Amino acid sequence: MLSAAPFDEPATRSDVRAMTADLLARHLPAEEAARTDREGGFGRGVWRALGEAGLLGLAADEDAGGSGGTVGDAVAVTEEIARVLPSLAVDYVLSGMAMRMLADPGCGVVADWLPSVAAGERICSFGLSEPGVGTDLLGLRSRATLVDGEWRVSGQKTWISLAGEADHVFVLCRTDPAEDGRRARGLSLIAVPTDQPGVSVRRVHLAGMRAAGTCEVFLDEARAPEDHLVGRRGRGLQMISQALDVERVMAAAISLGIGRAALDLHVAYAGEREAFGAPIGALQAVQHPAADSVAELSAARALVNSTVGRIERGEDALAHSAMAKLVAAETTARVTDRGMRALGAMGLAEESAMQMYFRDARLQLFSPISNEMIRNLLGEALGLPRSY
Repeated sequence: MLSAAPFDEPATRSDVRAMTADLLARHLPAEEAARTDREGGFGRGVWRALGEAGLLGLAADEDAGGSGGTVGDAVAVTEEIARVLPSLAVDYVLSGMAMRMLADPGCGVVADWLPSVAAGERICSFGLSEPGVGTDLLGLRSRATLVDGEWRVSGQKTWISLAGEADHVFVLCRTDPAEDGRRARGLSLIAVPTDQPGVSVRRVHLAGMRAAGTCEVFLDEARAPEDHLVGRRGRGLQMISQALDVERVMAAAISLGIGRAALDLHVAYAGEREAFGAPIGALQAVQHPAADSVAELSAARALVNSTVGRIERGEDALAHSAMAKLVAAETTARVTDRGMRALGAMGLAEESAMQMYFRDARLQLFSPISNEMIRNLLGEALGLPRSY
């Protein structure tokens, strides 16, 4: 029977996907996922289970302390998590980014943290955005100064997922003057311990991705050892840029997971709900939107699969990962809207997961980068003048 299920993936990847789905069924059943979303909590139990199963360590080779695997494997895990609790998938993507940075040969002594991050014992978050500074990270105001062998970091970060649970926040800040007017130079990533007086965290409650742990982080002469640089001094933005292809295709996987789950609910409800003596799924007004959804999700998946292949072959995937993120996010926004219309009032009831998928899909339109900025990047890739 036709569905939006995965296709064209290796058997080993299907095994990883099945293992993830089984783990989530045991450690995060639907009722628990709904409660976690409603309360905005963080499932440390399922997080540890993901670590014990080796699923948090897919971003790094075994000899570095990870569990091996490919980008495609991590994409499959991300999608399966998003089908159950999209907020947790956001946190999974962030952890994978940290793993990839820690596995980089030039990362420094913080690379020793990799095994504990892979096990789910140590949690790292990212402090990039600031009030008034989102896409244009070059305008950030956070500063760090080296004093007596340690960094003193001051500034404010916002929209920081997982910060309340994190042991360290990778803070992007200016440590050195810009070189030759190039603002990207002189920015560093510093792993700042959160358990200290100079760091305070305030939870920000969102309508969507409630359980991703979105926070504001205030840094007031926060301290970090000199060797807590993540990568080279003054090249923090370069370190982040190297992770963007994977981050964007992982964001696309979140959208695929949400869309797939929403379509499943749409089809199931259409087959069960009766009106005028027949299932409402017999009505073209309900059938056709579902048909559009499965076609569009399948097209988005084909683009994601193609992008994953390019990344795994070591080919340039900048434009393709951007397109995958754009198409998957826009598709899922439409899919969840159609599903909500099919379910009607039932879709808004807290007993239905549709309302969670509907809310969470909206964040994908502007996170981790807005689709408008993605379009700017693609326009430039087409050879058009830069618009920003």
